[in-house]
Amino acid sequence: MLAFCLAGTLPLVPAFRLRVLRQPGRLLLTIALAGTPFLLWDLWATEVGHWWFDEGQTLPWRVAGLPLEEIGFFVVIPLVSVLTLEGVRAARRGVRPGVARRRQEAR
Repeated sequence: MLAFCLAGTLPLVPAFRLRVLRQPGRLLLTIALAGTPFLLWDLWATEVGHWWFDEGQTLPWRVAGLPLEEIGFFVVIPLVSVLTLEGVRAARRGVRPGVARRRQEAR
């Protein structure tokens, strides 16, 4: 599912000429600020037994007791949220997919 989320939003970058991926420091900070509280909550909740992951329905790899896909969730979802937000902002400014590129080439 995380791959589908990425596949649905990564095309926004070239389509709307988003600069999100050109600012990796800001993007990583955003992902860290958005994901860290939930990741810490997950760690705490699993440690005290309020939350668990069925080993039969998750990948076998674990980091600090959390399934790899759970950690991936807290990276991918903030990323696709930022890409979606920036795509909507570009569309609201009147940027159309591919149009910005053609305008610059005409100049």
